[in-house]
Amino acid sequence: MHALHTDKAPAAVGPYSQAIEANGFIFASGQLPIDPATNAFAEGGVKGQTRQSITNAQNVLASAGVDLSHVVKTTVFLSDMDNFAAMNEVYAEFFKEPYPARSAVAVKTLPKGALVEVECIAVK
Repeated sequence: MHALHTDKAPAAVGPYSQAIEANGFIFASGQLPIDPATNAFAEGGVKGQTRQSITNAQNVLASAGVDLSHVVKTTVFLSDMDNFAAMNEVYAEFFKEPYPARSAVAVKTLPKGALVEVECIAVK
């Protein structure tokens, strides 16, 4: 088991890793829509934030030598379920059949007031 890290995604801001690789699986922490170049949220509302969150996850996975086609499960956290359709539209730009299993839930709040956060599990 070992921790993964990339400068192409926001650094962990607490006692956690961007991802852990264990027994052929990559468990990526939830990715906020922070652009690592600016340390600010992506613009464009929930669509822009979804795009950035998934791009961050993609970059974390790349540090393990895999891409989004290796993702078997995602969890999408939304600050408001009314944003589901917009998130789903962008999500479909990144994931192709066979789609990973997915949970999408609305939560009371997300860190720093984000509109979306995406986590994933991939297999090598």
